[in-house]
Order: sequence, then structure tokens, then C-alpha cells
Amino acid sequence: MSKKIKQIAIYGKGGIGKSTTTSNISAALSQQGYKVMQFGCDPKADSTNTLRDGTYIPTVLDTLREKSQVKPEDVIFKGFNGIYCVEAGGPAPGVGCAGRGIITAVQLLKQLKVYDELDIDVVIYDVLGDVVCGGFAVPIREGIAEHVFTVSSADFMAVYAANNLFKGIQKYSNSGGALLGGLIANSINAPYAKDIVDDFVARTKTRVVEYVPRSVTVTQSELQGKTSVEAAPTSEQAKIYAKLATKVIETTESKVPSPLTTSELREWAAQWADHLLAMETGEVRSQAAAI
Repeated sequence: MSKKIKQIAIYGKGGIGKSTTTSNISAALSQQGYKVMQFGCDPKADSTNTLRDGTYIPTVLDTLREKSQVKPEDVIFKGFNGIYCVEAGGPAPGVGCAGRGIITAVQLLKQLKVYDELDIDVVIYDVLGDVVCGGFAVPIREGIAEHVFTVSSADFMAVYAANNLFKGIQKYSNSGGALLGGLIANSINAPYAKDIVDDFVARTKTRVVEYVPRSVTVTQSELQGKTSVEAAPTSEQAKIYAKLATKVIETTESKVPSPLTTSELREWAAQWADHLLAMETGEVRSQAAAI
């Protein structure tokens, strides 16, 4: 009987630092002794490049277009510390559904039985979270991932994307879909940013898994084509990613979040806008006091 593989999905809007966070989690888990596969689900196919010195790998969809018969070694490549890297890819520009790559890649790896063959402990799906539709919802909708995490900053559009993800999780929760492990707060440097995220998770009945500050270490590492865990292993940033990785892998209980309606989210955002203005100007506004 094959062992149980822990499958985790990490969502977040484009540009929020989702792939950076995911790759550093993968790198840290590999150093903790886990056999890790990182499964990039963005059509840009750039999830795993910092695990491979900045190089890109052939995607599942591109390979299927070129070959009638696909072998595991055609689409699975080793990266830092033995991490297995896969990129689902997407359709040719202007053609087809971007989420289709995830569906196709998941089906292919199941057919090839690679999880058992490679004796993998954990698979981490790095998924674009701007839209939770079609293929992008596969890890949630079909319960492929046991635990879902979302990366968000205190910026409104990042919070908006996280709230949309919560709606998707809530929708599929009654039919065996994956549940929410929590929110990874990224680029949290200003005190008010932490307060905004804390308030959002309190209102949506979830939790912050870890606060990750914005750091020049990340920029320096990525310019080298590496994760901070690999390029700067003794840095404070690497230590934070190691702590985050431990919390993610040790998560055993996930929950159904309580997303805000669009009008509730806008009202919440307007209150915070007033509050920040009052902080900056020293002017007390009636709505700010309600926070």
C-alpha cells in the first residue's frame, strides 16, 4: 500500500510573491528531509525557476503538443536539493483556457504514477489566485490538495483575491473540496499592514500562518536565480521561510472560511482608508473610530 502524500495548494494574485514564497517553502522542506515536488500551475511557467538557478523547464502542455508519448523525465526535472519540478504550462497565446494545463498535467502525472515511483512526501501546487475558475480551481474543487493557503499583502487587490479564493473554498467545501489552512501575510513591514491583515482574517474566521517581511535578501537571491533559503541560508529571511515551511507541513486541521460579500469588503476597506488617513493627519474621523 502506497504511503499518504501530503498535497498542499498555495494561491495568491499575480505579483504578490506567491511563487517566491512557495519556492522558499519547498527549499526549506527539502532541507528538513522531505522529498518535495513543486507543481507550477501558472501559464507563465515560472514557478520553479529559482529552484533551478534561474532556468526554465519544458511544460507539460508544450511537451504533449510535441510528443505523442510522454515519459516522466520529459516533464519532471530536479532542482535545488533534489526537489522535483513540474510546470503545467498553458495554451498558445490567444487560444484555449489557461486553467486547462493544470487539469491535463494532473491527469498525466496520475497516469504515469510518478508520486509513487518517486516516493514523494509532499506536493506543493503553486496556483494563480486572481481567478478561481475552471482549471485553477482543480486543486480545491477535486480535493487534490488537503490544505489550501493563500498569500496576501495588506493591499486591497491582494485581499480581494484572497476573499474570492475563500468564496471558492466555501462553495466546494460540502462536496469534498480542500479547506483553508490559513493566510500567509507577505510584504508586511509597516505596523498598519499587520493590523489590516489581522482584521481581515478575524472577520473571515481564518488565521495568519506567518508574517513575511519585504526584504532585499529576496531580491538579491532571485537576481541570482535562487531562493533565499539557498542563496542566503543564514539570513533572517531564510529563517522566516524555514519557520513558515514547518507550520505549513505540520498543519493538520483546515477550515471553511467565511468570506465577506463584495459590499462588506468595500465597506471594510473604506473604514481602513479613513483610519489610515486619520493616522497620517491626526484628524479623527467618525468611521475610523469604528475600526
